[in-house]
Amino acid sequence: MHKQISSLQNAAVKHLLQLQEKSRNRRKEGLFTVEGMREIRLGIKGGFQLTEIYFQADLTSEEEIKSVSENGNFRPEVIELSPEVYNKLAYRGSTEGVIAVFRSRNCALEDLKFSSEKPLILIAEAPEKPGNIGALLRTADAAKVDAVIIANPKTDLYNPNIIRSSVGCVFTNQVATASTSEIIAFLKRQHIKIYAAALQSSKIYAEIDFRESSAIVVGTEATGLSSEWLENSDQNIIIPMSGEIDSMNVSVAAGILVFEAKRQRGFSS
Repeated sequence: MHKQISSLQNAAVKHLLQLQEKSRNRRKEGLFTVEGMREIRLGIKGGFQLTEIYFQADLTSEEEIKSVSENGNFRPEVIELSPEVYNKLAYRGSTEGVIAVFRSRNCALEDLKFSSEKPLILIAEAPEKPGNIGALLRTADAAKVDAVIIANPKTDLYNPNIIRSSVGCVFTNQVATASTSEIIAFLKRQHIKIYAAALQSSKIYAEIDFRESSAIVVGTEATGLSSEWLENSDQNIIIPMSGEIDSMNVSVAAGILVFEAKRQRGFSS
């Protein structure tokens, strides 16, 4: 028998809202929320600990909730929500009737494990928009890069908008966050070449040999990469453009660069 919540004043409802809205609470408690069955399944598959699962019986079946809550090594608490409470908590317009709470992970550089002897890493410096971060994670998943590293992050990875825009690819990638200085030192220790997307002293990206251990580094459209990256880059790279503007969306640029690297590596690697 599971619990039921029908009051908006319930402490659990207020707690969920705080986890959704406040990065400080997510960090302090080491918890975050995930909405949608596909994303929840990817979280479980990625080894994240599921602690609670909330559902609205009119939108999803108890059998489906059971299949999720009994999948894996953890037995989360299952709570049914009234339509009014669920609608208050639901982030999406088109919703599936299920919200889960997971334990977050420490996204440290030292926790990255490379199965490839010559890893391919995608690095984004100070991306601000959750939609761009989500798109970068989807690109990284599609290319199956060895890791994604966010330098000088402006938000935590478990922001609901990042999880939603990444379609759960927060869970399918190896992800780390750190300062630019820490990441550069890490790459040098690992003998990973740094290819910075920048206009200055650059070569066309297709002329670069990405088959060795490589880190492709992209910055924001507005400010590009910091001078620290440019000073430590093994080679700056550029995507030639024929139109009126000289920049493109960061996730589009990242996609072009990482898929060129994958093409050179034969895609299967």
